[in-house]
Amino acid sequence: MNECPPEVYFPAVICAVCDSPIDALIGLHVPQDEAMDLVAAAWVGQDAACVLASVDGGRSVAAIRLPDGRWAACNAFVEASCATRGEAERRLQKLLKRGRSGTVGILRCAGVTGRKMPVQE
Repeated sequence: MNECPPEVYFPAVICAVCDSPIDALIGLHVPQDEAMDLVAAAWVGQDAACVLASVDGGRSVAAIRLPDGRWAACNAFVEASCATRGEAERRLQKLLKRGRSGTVGILRCAGVTGRKMPVQE
């Protein structure tokens, strides 16, 4: 594991598109109170473009802001995190099958010191 860089990119397969990050997380079976807490915590100090959660069984999910302002409810593949967006996009193409769509999530680790993150370079 490497020291957490300022930004980490990960591939994500879109399950649905919602109007809010809370709706996206609830659609991914994150309990409503937990979804509200996660979104509130993510927005402290900045407007977050990604809210990451783990559901029962350890599956990673994310609500990711799309360019049009809506939110994608996604299965997140954080174990395939990359240091560059291009590498995450290449990994995403390997995951997409049968008409699925996907996006690349960005985790900003700025201000987090000493945190370890599994980043593949």
